[in-house]
Amino acid sequence: MIAAEIAKVALLHGTFTLRSGKTSHYYLDKYLFSTRPEILRELGAMFASRVPPGTVRLAGAELGGIPLVSAASMASGLPCLFVRNAKKDYGTSKQLEGRLERGDRIMFVEDVATTGGQALEAAKVLRDAGAEVVKIVCTIDRMEGARENVEREGFAFESLFTVHDLGIVPEAAASAGR
Repeated sequence: MIAAEIAKVALLHGTFTLRSGKTSHYYLDKYLFSTRPEILRELGAMFASRVPPGTVRLAGAELGGIPLVSAASMASGLPCLFVRNAKKDYGTSKQLEGRLERGDRIMFVEDVATTGGQALEAAKVLRDAGAEVVKIVCTIDRMEGARENVEREGFAFESLFTVHDLGIVPEAAASAGR
């Protein structure tokens, strides 16, 4: 099973500070699974199977979302966009790389979602550029508020896996048992 393989190669134990600022007793190193072709191939197919009807493009954020959205693009046949964390200050000075037309229906691909912050920031950039973000799909939901935050902002949310699928006890349950 792909979830077990992701846990085997990418689950680290210790004390880690997450992008959200939270501290965690485990870390899912997305680069340890998104750089493995046998895992990336399976994830690309899984993302492709979740593309809503009428979607014309996929998008992912730098840096962790790029291999995932590229694999999903190849599996689905849909073109993709890359969302930079900030506009570059050289060359074309763009924050979005790839072609985007006003009104394009986009599915956003995310790696690991904790609070959903990065996905929401990227969705805002896409929306401000004229796109309609029809769904945000993450590889792994840490079950620490991402779904609630994303849905509160009016976006559909889905995850390929949750921490439970990887055999991880979420933070709240872990601290209750201490």
